[in-house]
Amino acid sequence: MFVPHMQKFLDKQNIDYHIFVLNQMDRYRFNRASLINVGFFETEKAFDYIAMHDVDLLPMNDQLSYAYPSAQPHHISSPDLHPRYHYNAFIGGILLIKREHFIQVNGMSNKYWGWGLEDDEFYLRLKEAGLSPSRPQNISTGVHNIFKHIHDRNHRKRDTTKCYNQREITRKRDRQTGLNNVSYKILDTIKMTISDIPLTVINISLLCDKSSTPWCECEKLVGSKDQGRSREKKKTIISKLANRL
Repeated sequence: MFVPHMQKFLDKQNIDYHIFVLNQMDRYRFNRASLINVGFFETEKAFDYIAMHDVDLLPMNDQLSYAYPSAQPHHISSPDLHPRYHYNAFIGGILLIKREHFIQVNGMSNKYWGWGLEDDEFYLRLKEAGLSPSRPQNISTGVHNIFKHIHDRNHRKRDTTKCYNQREITRKRDRQTGLNNVSYKILDTIKMTISDIPLTVINISLLCDKSSTPWCECEKLVGSKDQGRSREKKKTIISKLANRL
């Protein structure tokens, strides 16, 4: 659903883009922030900026611009537009950020195994760096009809639970991890098409240091049926093709 929709949406804006699906293939819990760090590493040399884009959030209003965020990061799914999250510090959903700014804040924290809060920590990184994301102005639609939200309501317990001291640690600014020390292996890179639209699927195995983030697995709380099984998690990045003279 995502790829054909975005192709039609972005072609109207004459955006030069490529879609990357970051697919988590290891046994650990979902780590959206680390996947985005990996996606940046795999695309930074060829692209001017990335869209940190939830795969389940589809823009419906053509007034939403995906143009190059030259001055500040641009938060498309702002709190007054997102169908679910409305607090002022919310920075998730769809955020455009150029290569230099992502490097400046050292990417995202790698401590956020499981669902949620990684965007709140990223907001603090932007704020400390003096980066104040712009947001769409004078949009004619609102929270009920500006995006199509196709999020699966059947949340996986292993991704939403908290274990060990995760709740305490992940509510603090992380100054130990980020783009410079994300640990991963690329299993394979698959170039494919959907409805004749080219995209790249990157199958990623994230590595976990259980001495620092034991909550990458919460097996004692989840139950044995989830242990040892691979979980495929998807995160999409859209990257801008570099302008070459």
